[in-house]
Amino acid sequence: MIPKGILMVDKPIDWTSFDVVNYIKSYLSINYQVNRKTIKIGHSGTLDPFATGLLIILIGRENTKLAAHFLGLDKTYLVKAKLGFISNSFDRTGEVNFFSTIKPTQDDVVKNLKNFLGIHEQTPPEFSAIKINGRRAYELARQGQTLEMKKRTINIKDINLLSFEYPFVEFEVQVSSGTYIRSLVNDLGLVLKSGALTEELRRTKINDFDVKNALKINEIKQMYLKDFETKIFSSIEKLN
Repeated sequence: MIPKGILMVDKPIDWTSFDVVNYIKSYLSINYQVNRKTIKIGHSGTLDPFATGLLIILIGRENTKLAAHFLGLDKTYLVKAKLGFISNSFDRTGEVNFFSTIKPTQDDVVKNLKNFLGIHEQTPPEFSAIKINGRRAYELARQGQTLEMKKRTINIKDINLLSFEYPFVEFEVQVSSGTYIRSLVNDLGLVLKSGALTEELRRTKINDFDVKNALKINEIKQMYLKDFETKIFSSIEKLN
């Protein structure tokens, strides 16, 4: 019988969240000799392919019902922004264009990062999975359509500069559910008048769940079943 519960995975770069789900499903199907179509697996919230970090995999029908719970939890990210440039996707994977030669000081960066603390309105990027008239926004954006993205209320609970060496700004941020880090970086670039895009993004925490305790993909491949099963814990025990 396939074990049921929660598995924490450190998503590698250039993998989609679905890739990770598919990989775990294949691992379970092969090792437990069951039809992969009968295996019910979900995840805690999408990470962009260029991003890395914590992805909570929910194994079993009862656990996949907890997806909404995890989606509503706070998230913590390590962010590397590049100043002087902008992108239509707000990250390095989009259409990148030069924006400005303005070079803000470290004091400017710290001050403006802190100004984002608290509750405010944020405009999601057009290249996002938000649905507009039944279609994903990124599908419409790729077709060249101009989209009107509705603002949403978010809460930046903590934000701290880690390093600054122009053009790169590295910071850690804890945010409420629904916050787009790419939009935060784009907004930072606008207030600094330098422009900015997200160069690297890593999710380190989902509430108290820490990527330090997560499995890497290559570790899963090398695991024996008993070792794999010890890494799956009861969702009920963890959530209580």
